[in-house]
Amino acid sequence: MTSQPRVMSIYEGFFSGGARALHTTVVAGLHTGGSHHHAVLSIYGAMRRETILQRMEDDASYRSLRAAGVEVRSLGRRIGGDTAARKTFSPAEVATAVAHAERADIILSLKEQPLRLVNLPGFPRKPVIVCLHRSDPENQGRALADFKAAVADGRVAAAICCAESTRSAYEAAGIPSGLLEVIPNGVDLSRFQPVPARRRAALRRSLGVPVKAEVVTLAARYDPMKNIPLFLAAARRYLQREPNGHVLLCGAGMTTANAELCGLLNDLFDDEPRYLNRLHLLGIRRDMEAVYAATDVVALTSVSSEAAPLCLIEGAMCGAVPVSTDVGDTAAIVAGHGLITPPDPEAISAAWSEAVDRRAEFAPRLLGSRERFSHTRMIASYATVIDRAYREAGLRVPQRL
Repeated sequence: MTSQPRVMSIYEGFFSGGARALHTTVVAGLHTGGSHHHAVLSIYGAMRRETILQRMEDDASYRSLRAAGVEVRSLGRRIGGDTAARKTFSPAEVATAVAHAERADIILSLKEQPLRLVNLPGFPRKPVIVCLHRSDPENQGRALADFKAAVADGRVAAAICCAESTRSAYEAAGIPSGLLEVIPNGVDLSRFQPVPARRRAALRRSLGVPVKAEVVTLAARYDPMKNIPLFLAAARRYLQREPNGHVLLCGAGMTTANAELCGLLNDLFDDEPRYLNRLHLLGIRRDMEAVYAATDVVALTSVSSEAAPLCLIEGAMCGAVPVSTDVGDTAAIVAGHGLITPPDPEAISAAWSEAVDRRAEFAPRLLGSRERFSHTRMIASYATVIDRAYREAGLRVPQRL
């Protein structure tokens, strides 16, 4: 065996979302750091999520991995046809997955969904580290059962939880506490940072937002767990209350091509369609650091399932005040430099206004929290868990310089 751990991550697929962005940061950081060799296997080559077809090769995480020199392969499952719905894997798919896994020492499963592949009898018995990013294990179809089966079979060496709420939820669901380890989310501080006033003004103009506007941003895919109706109800009140207020919606499905979203907007703004002139649908962005830097408030209105939402951390590191409902670890994330609200549209919109008014007060606290959310700390913690699994499997961990 080589003294450099060979690690293969398995994704369900590539599509816009915080968990994939974060896992990409970890994999790229460990691979370019030189102490590990990483590769990624995606079950799907394209996925239809949030009303749009998202192809692997077009995905920002895929491109980041390839730019870092990480090998990325797919089983090639098609969207449409029989392979999208089929729960079992074909002999050819299994053979491809086995061939890739045989080249690895450690398997990282991004969430528990890929474990249905790992649990197949012919899949190589390599230590598996499951990376968990939600706080609702009971509400993800067969995934929890697959996770428990992998644990019972002795395949799982560790489970990395992105939040304390994740650890608590999976422990309550029956996953042994000794396998669960919390590594809080982190971001690239060189990318997510405040910008000078002149640059901020230019960014706002590029987004079609007045320089003096009071800007609230939601960065989320169009998904029930994000509670978009609650966000839009709060946005309606905010735009009515604040004549200079603007609201930005970024993420998969946040475009006029989404008929369901357009229906919600028509219902909520039917009596005052002029407010829609200050509500901007931006869709998937590759430059979220620029959007956040142009923002006063980064908002979240989820009422379940969240663990440690990356959008709140990214936005805060760019100087936007985080305002969120109390879900997962959000209260701990925003403590001291943001606001927690009840899931009520009036309370949420009022909190946005308060956050804008107190932005100068929160600014030094946001700056003071940066090191706590560093991706360097997070990547080092992942390396520790991987090296421990590697060592316990009887392999030699290389000395770090």
